[in-house]
Amino acid sequence: MKKLSLSLLLLCSSFFAFSQVLPSFQFGLKGGMNLSKFNTSNTFSSDNQAGYYAGVWARIGAAGLHLQPELYLSGKNATLENSAGVENKVKFTSLDVPILVGTKLGAAGVGLRLNTGPVVSFVLNEDQSLSQAASAAFNGSFKDQAFAWQFGAGLDLGKLGVDLRYELGLSKLNAEGYSSTKLNLFTLGLAYKLF
Repeated sequence: MKKLSLSLLLLCSSFFAFSQVLPSFQFGLKGGMNLSKFNTSNTFSSDNQAGYYAGVWARIGAAGLHLQPELYLSGKNATLENSAGVENKVKFTSLDVPILVGTKLGAAGVGLRLNTGPVVSFVLNEDQSLSQAASAAFNGSFKDQAFAWQFGAGLDLGKLGVDLRYELGLSKLNAEGYSSTKLNLFTLGLAYKLF
């Protein structure tokens, strides 16, 4: 009995190790919601604004590590507050390109993923609702792109996956009139593996 248990343990561990070493390629769709905020003093406050994202992902991996490039459209909403205390609602759409590096713990289609990496966001349009007091300082001055860094975890269950991430803004979206315009995001999404 002891030999049988030891044999089964060795067989399972070798299968797990072998499945992590083989090169693999996966491709799929993903979508979800984001909570965005410009002010970094209290990221968990109730003034986070909800938005969306949808796009595609790929995962190339071997030896327990993977590279995960993604491409998705993201609708972002946030509230800006200037030095006079005037709040302005800002809405815009961006094309986001994360390039994540990660690892997966698990086998046979079930596992926990950990990811981190840079994100480049390209602003596609500006649909801003601003008060008259701040319109001169803010109107039309979004940069064309912004840089951020994502940290996250995901759970894979067969072809479905769930991702939870935090995106830390590294560059300002606006340089005039506002003390903090680095956009920080929480994202929660569902992924579907096509192959």
